Amino acid sequence: MNYLAHLHIADACQSSLLGNLLGDFIKGNPEGKFPNAVVQGIRLHRFIDAYTDHHPVIHDLKNLFDGPARRFASIALDVFWDHCLSLQWHDFHDLPLSEFCHNARERLESEMTFPVPERFRSVNHKMWQGMWLMSYGDMDNIERALKRIALRSERMHALHLCYPFLKAHYDTLRAGFEQFYPLLLTAAENKLTATGNASSGDVMDEAIQTKNNF
Repeated sequence: MNYLAHLHIADACQSSLLGNLLGDFIKGNPEGKFPNAVVQGIRLHRFIDAYTDHHPVIHDLKNLFDGPARRFASIALDVFWDHCLSLQWHDFHDLPLSEFCHNARERLESEMTFPVPERFRSVNHKMWQGMWLMSYGDMDNIERALKRIALRSERMHALHLCYPFLKAHYDTLRAGFEQFYPLLLTAAENKLTATGNASSGDVMDEAIQTKNNF
C-alpha cells in the first residue's frame, strides 16, 4: 500500500499515523527505539504490506503485467490503490478527503516529538507541500508518481513501464481493489485486536499464512 492507504488504515484501526508511515523507513526491530504506539504502527504497516504481497487477489493482478514491468508490479499497484481509494473515498470514510488530509497532517506533526530519519522527513515535507494525497484521483498524477519513484535509483528505472499496464487493465484492477481492500481493512483491524504488539516475524508469518485461507 502507498501513503494514502496506510494513513486511512491507521486511522480506521486507531493506530499511530506516524508509525504507519515510518514503516518504509525503519529497518529491523523498532522496539525500544520509538514510543510504543509508534512501534505498533510500524508493525501494522509491515503486516499490511506482507498481507497484500501474499494475497491471492493481488497475485492474480500482478500476472497482468508482462516483461520487465512484471518485476515492479507490486510497487505500481501500491500507488494505483491510492488512486482507487481516492475515487471511492466516501465508501470508506465519513470525512471528505481534503478534511481527512488536513487532520492527518496535524496528527502527524503532533506525533513527531522525537528524531525521525532524514529521508522520511524529506518525503513527508514533499508529500504535504505537493498535495500528493489529494492528487492521486487523477491518473496523470499516478504516472508522475511512478516516474518520481523511478528516479530514486537506477534499479527502479523500469518502473515507468508499468503505467501502460495500469491503463490497459484499468477496469480489472479497479474491480480487484473493490474485492481486496475491505478484506485488508478487516485483516488489519483483527490483527491489532488479536495480537497487539506482535513481533515483526510473527506478523510476516501470519500474513503469509493467509494465502492458504483462500
